[in-house]
Amino acid sequence: MLRHAGMLYAILSDVHANLDALEVVLADVAGSGAEQVICLGDFVGYGPEPNECTERLRSVATVALVGNHDLAALDRLDAGRFNLFARLAVEWTKLQLEESIRHYLESLPATREYGGLLLVHGSPRDPVEEYIMDLETADDNFRAADFEICFFGHTHYPVWFVHDGERTRMRALAPGERAALRGGQRHLINVGSVGQPRDGDPRAAYCLFDSDARVVELRRLPYPIESVQQKMRDRELPRPLWERLAEGR
Repeated sequence: MLRHAGMLYAILSDVHANLDALEVVLADVAGSGAEQVICLGDFVGYGPEPNECTERLRSVATVALVGNHDLAALDRLDAGRFNLFARLAVEWTKLQLEESIRHYLESLPATREYGGLLLVHGSPRDPVEEYIMDLETADDNFRAADFEICFFGHTHYPVWFVHDGERTRMRALAPGERAALRGGQRHLINVGSVGQPRDGDPRAAYCLFDSDARVVELRRLPYPIESVQQKMRDRELPRPLWERLAEGR
């Protein structure tokens, strides 16, 4: 596990109302020595416990952003652009949200500069909805905004893009690897998803970032997937949404 001399941040995203995964992650965060927790959005959507996850994160997050599923559940983003199963989950979530949870989500910004970092859910040029999945999109974002290090989520796929002033490269983030962010370069880092990974690894994902050493560590943690699946069945959420959890897709 990464050790640090300076500020250590735990940066997570895309919890998607999966409390079982979130509790495992937060237990790992507590043991990591991280001093601050940052959430990059999508507290809700897909999963069975939107109020519980939001309340849990609200109690520990120093900085939090709003995601596209959060906005859809607040009727501030058209869920018609989602696929059928995601849309059904949003409609279910709307009926579950407690008023205090709704107010909290409504108060969250879409982007934030904090501790020398740019924080977004989607991308620097479109903080809520754009997916950075490839080199071309990453390169466009390096050119569209002025930042050195940006952490983002949204794709549920942990990855690291590096721009050296001339070209952009994509690097994998391996669990447990201590990835050093070199000065003189710019960095886009996707922290993966706590509640619904889609990179073929069903384990919950989040990142630790040592701001002094400029080192990122991706953490992957098993959690009781069957428990979440049963809760989703009990709430009659669409079958493909709970089946995919075991596949990491």
